[in-house]
Amino acid sequence: PGRKRDFSPVLWSQYFESMEDVVVENETGKDISFFPDLTLLILSDWDSIIGLEGPVLLLLHGGGHSALSWAVFTSAIISRIQCRIVALDLRGHGETKVRNPEDLSAETMSKDVGNVVEALYGDLPPPIMLIGHSMGGAIAVHTAVANLVPSLLGLCMIDVVEGTAMDALNSMQNFLRSRPKTFKSLENAIEWSVKSGQIRNLESARVSMVGQVKQCEGAASPECPKAIVEGIIEEEEEEEEDEEGGGSVNKRKKEDDTETKKEHLYTWRIELAKTEKYWDGWFRGLSNLFLSCPTPKLLLLAGVDRLDKDLTIGQMQGKFQMQVLPQCGHAVHEDAPDKVSPAV
Repeated sequence: PGRKRDFSPVLWSQYFESMEDVVVENETGKDISFFPDLTLLILSDWDSIIGLEGPVLLLLHGGGHSALSWAVFTSAIISRIQCRIVALDLRGHGETKVRNPEDLSAETMSKDVGNVVEALYGDLPPPIMLIGHSMGGAIAVHTAVANLVPSLLGLCMIDVVEGTAMDALNSMQNFLRSRPKTFKSLENAIEWSVKSGQIRNLESARVSMVGQVKQCEGAASPECPKAIVEGIIEEEEEEEEDEEGGGSVNKRKKEDDTETKKEHLYTWRIELAKTEKYWDGWFRGLSNLFLSCPTPKLLLLAGVDRLDKDLTIGQMQGKFQMQVLPQCGHAVHEDAPDKVSPAV
């Protein structure tokens, strides 16, 4: 009791063996649609990735998150089964650099996933299980339905259901507006994420929040107003769709503002409010798309009340496996990695 909690950031290398850039070209060619420097966090040596045994778990993060969202889950799962882990930063997120980062349509992002699999494994990909959280879960389903991963072994959606997601879209902008615009340090951002309930597991927050924020470009930058988040933001009621946050850390010194003389302000890596036009495309029709996938399917939820009509019927008909993990927030795999890993 009374012991001060440690909100200092933790390096990705505590959980992953290597971080690799993979250059992927779209079928339209390099000049028209170029997708360079897709960052992959891979739990293996790059040279031996083909030779390792076990299926590949291809992990797709939620909106605003990054591959680091899967760090603690990775530790939990590799202690249970022999597998290969590939967690990637989707376009517009984390460390990924792409010519058109604003194009976050389900079609474009699912093609990105297929292109990455092809770039990594060529014509003979190993058995792959797609696991996606929230937005990433929707992209996993779109990828599977389009047969962009020919060696697909299974499909897992984490806390994403069409009905509840569509209902939550109306309040999403209000939630995004309620978040702090800036943080005075990474520690401050991590502390906010835990105390606001966005990430309930401090261990995960210390590694994953680093991928959600970036240093401000300049003192007078419009994306970084002068207002600073001092101390701790008061406890907030958790939103069901609080997957948002955005990830990466750019380097820059702040010198002008006397108030922040020796501090580097951080802001969100991606402005999720500007992605609103794609939200409908991620989630509309998702339940039936999920049910139509011929591969074994698993749905992990933070609460049984999240099920919509189509999935309720499908679950009663035994079309997929489902597990409810209570006492979790929306980021189920971060809050309870020790429960998600045995389910997978």
